[in-house]
Amino acid sequence: MMFESLKLVNFDFKNRLTVAPLTRVSATQDGRATAQMRDYYQQYVDGGFGCIITEGLYTDTEYSQGYKFQPGLVNDAQTLSWKALNDYAKSKKTIVIAQLMHAGALSQHNEYQSKTKAPSSVKPVGSQMTFYYGEGEYNVPTALSQTDIQKLITGFVDAACFAKASGFSGIEVHGANGYLLDQFLTVTSNQREDEFGGSVENRLKLHAQIIERIRAQVGKDFIIGLRISQAKVNEPDYKWSGADEAKAIFTHLDTLDIDYLHLAEPNALESVFDTGLSLASFAKQYTSKVVMNNGQLNQHHLITKALEDGSDLVSIGKMAIANPDFPLKLLSHKPLTPFTFDIFNPIANLSTQFATLSDANRSN
Repeated sequence: MMFESLKLVNFDFKNRLTVAPLTRVSATQDGRATAQMRDYYQQYVDGGFGCIITEGLYTDTEYSQGYKFQPGLVNDAQTLSWKALNDYAKSKKTIVIAQLMHAGALSQHNEYQSKTKAPSSVKPVGSQMTFYYGEGEYNVPTALSQTDIQKLITGFVDAACFAKASGFSGIEVHGANGYLLDQFLTVTSNQREDEFGGSVENRLKLHAQIIERIRAQVGKDFIIGLRISQAKVNEPDYKWSGADEAKAIFTHLDTLDIDYLHLAEPNALESVFDTGLSLASFAKQYTSKVVMNNGQLNQHHLITKALEDGSDLVSIGKMAIANPDFPLKLLSHKPLTPFTFDIFNPIANLSTQFATLSDANRSN
């Protein structure tokens, strides 16, 4: 099943295997993708993946940037810096999707602003991630004004247009893992009393407005995906209140003009809400969208199980880093290289990764 093709919009995915978005903090200070980043992503093209989703790209020069050396998609120079990868991927019939991300309250570094903004003035739990250059606790954000919200929507729309101009096949709106859109969905971080707070529909209103405006600009022949999760990078054990909330979320998301829904769980096959179903299987009851599934689907039999349970695509994260030729290895029944967190220490950038893998290769 995993090597069957899939047609989405006007694009043919040559298999069901996707590289998951992973923050790599390896761009230039002004947010351009580097030659090293191009080579990194081209590994996945050559390794046989049908689709690659980039790391989160910040969307404006206001409050979206989350990390030092994070790439952005807010100007012509940043747009041009991705073109070589996109041209190469198209020559190999590989889909590349740009993930658009606003960090909100979880921002650890911003070249453009000195403070953070979020749905409400609620300090995030946990600590900043040191392997992404973070230090100490998160700052207390300022609540976004209505003007701020309109600016950030425009940022997403403009970034999507830059993505299309750069040659990406689509964009993925990052609504997961505790970042801004997830902060709007989550009741503890969203204490607003306006039209963006309260009910599930209100807490998803920003998602809807962003997607509606992006679609109006990019047209129907461009992929729009949405990533969503329960767990957060700063609160990995967070869960929705139960099956009723999850049903309301998926039912509402099904009304949006998206082409796929990307679900991220710590363990994608684990049952949720005492239903005996995985989150993807549960979602399939309430959405007609293509479902991409992520979370420890790092072996042949686990991927097969996820696809049998209703997932249409799977995304591979850490094991793809250790095995950029993951699909080719599965096809040829070659052993997979185990992932080691040494790749992320002390900094989860590409220089650390390549040095770690080189040392490992010399020791073998």
